[in-house]
Amino acid sequence: MKRYSFLFFVLCIFLFSCKNSLEDNCFTTKERHYDYKEEVPFTVEEILKNKPKNLSVSQLKDFRSFKTDSTKANYYDFENEKEEMKKYEAHKKLYAKFDSAFNAQFAYFAKQSVGKAEYAFAQNNLGFWLTKIDGTTAKAYFLGLSFSHYYFNKIQTQSIIKDGELQLQGSFVKIVKVAGLPGYDDYSAIEDGKLFRIKLCDLEKDSDHDGYNDIFEESFGLNPENGDTDSDGINDFNDFNPLHKSGKNKFTMLFEELVPKYAAVEGQDFKKMNYFFDVYGNDCEYFQMINPELRTFIVAENKNKLPYYLRVTDVIHGGLSKLRKDPKNPEKFYIMKSGSSSTYDMAVEFKNGKWQIEIISSTVV
Repeated sequence: MKRYSFLFFVLCIFLFSCKNSLEDNCFTTKERHYDYKEEVPFTVEEILKNKPKNLSVSQLKDFRSFKTDSTKANYYDFENEKEEMKKYEAHKKLYAKFDSAFNAQFAYFAKQSVGKAEYAFAQNNLGFWLTKIDGTTAKAYFLGLSFSHYYFNKIQTQSIIKDGELQLQGSFVKIVKVAGLPGYDDYSAIEDGKLFRIKLCDLEKDSDHDGYNDIFEESFGLNPENGDTDSDGINDFNDFNPLHKSGKNKFTMLFEELVPKYAAVEGQDFKKMNYFFDVYGNDCEYFQMINPELRTFIVAENKNKLPYYLRVTDVIHGGLSKLRKDPKNPEKFYIMKSGSSSTYDMAVEFKNGKWQIEIISSTVV
């Protein structure tokens, strides 16, 4: 009898702690304010100390500087728009096969054929990738190199695939904050003329055969040894919320309404956008249970709990605050929604099985 009493006591403590955690992570009685904190740029020594083991870095004798490459890549001749449009159409045509194969998820900068396979260096909202088309098979391999630290030239003057390696020319860079505009970044080179090399076998390694390379899974907190990280019966590659099991209750309904909605453009299918994710830092279990319409990573708010890539790379754009309770109405809450260019204060109330959402104020950054 004593044994069962002890187990009941332990169960009560567990349930109470879970409820308390849910309350602390999702709700508050205080107004929340976002405090902007400027990060201290990393030095070359710090970047090298934390670089992936599979990355080799060497100094080039002849190289295209960061300033030259970035200026050329971003230059637009407004007085000669016809020529600029010709360049755009030529670039679009050059990578049309990749755009079609990868459902317009990437911007491309360099291309090369090796035997029957075609490679292109690419970038999206998460970072840098090597994309590959071999017959009817199209795969993308994440590099795991933060755009906060690494810049790869948009114009590569040598082959990007050589001796079984991906070889990219570029620079070490640091983030430069634009005065008076918190959250708006520019970049500056801290060391130019680098050759970055990663073996293709390291890039292509996919231990659990789920479609994501190990580097990607380690960068975003997935389990590279398990193709179903959250054990919900859906393969990570096809799971729109791969870090957490989705559920359904009135609060998940609210959060699903508050996360961005996307209008599909011609040639895009969200179900096929396996390499494009929204990323949120949120500890609320209700938020983590959402069933989003676009692939989503919901990671810890505390940076110390994140994989190294997420700690040093700003891929978390905006978020939702805790729900502030209305002292007079248990079905009414206040929440702050922040984005890359604006912040909204909203009042939300659950009535007749639906959420009524009212924007109280908004600020354009």
